[in-house]
Amino acid sequence: MLQPEESRSKTTLIAVSGRVVEGHRVASGQAERSPYPAGSIALQVPHFQVRGLDLSRFYPATLNVEIAARRFVMKNPAYRFEQVRWFLPNLPEDFSFSRCQVGVRDRLCDGWVYYPHPDTKPAHWQAPNIIEVITSWLDGITYGDAVTLHLDPLEIDILD
Repeated sequence: MLQPEESRSKTTLIAVSGRVVEGHRVASGQAERSPYPAGSIALQVPHFQVRGLDLSRFYPATLNVEIAARRFVMKNPAYRFEQVRWFLPNLPEDFSFSRCQVGVRDRLCDGWVYYPHPDTKPAHWQAPNIIEVITSWLDGITYGDAVTLHLDPLEIDILD
């Protein structure tokens, strides 16, 4: 389980089933036409770190999890960073993060739901039923694999 911080309540996490889907491949830098060869996450991590969120132990990409006909709403994230000027100074973005765990096969890994706010994101939007997660490298995971996300219901709502 995630180790709660002093400011975090000891809320029971909710389990949400999903499957891994292919994203835009920009976060990892693997897209053919990515403007960020190292990936957008690698460029963003230092900006989040100076604001108090250290993601350096995680793989610099996102795991895209489709939660079928459901959608999610970030309501009270652990972190919200506004006006982050991580690439172009004239295009700041807002980001929110919520603690999570990713269950895949017999493994449970800590991570963060990564939510670039669509109203400040210039491109590469996600469908409302896709949850992007920053977590450790998950050896052997492929598109279509079933995963379970363990989310804090005080931070994220799952809607049908």
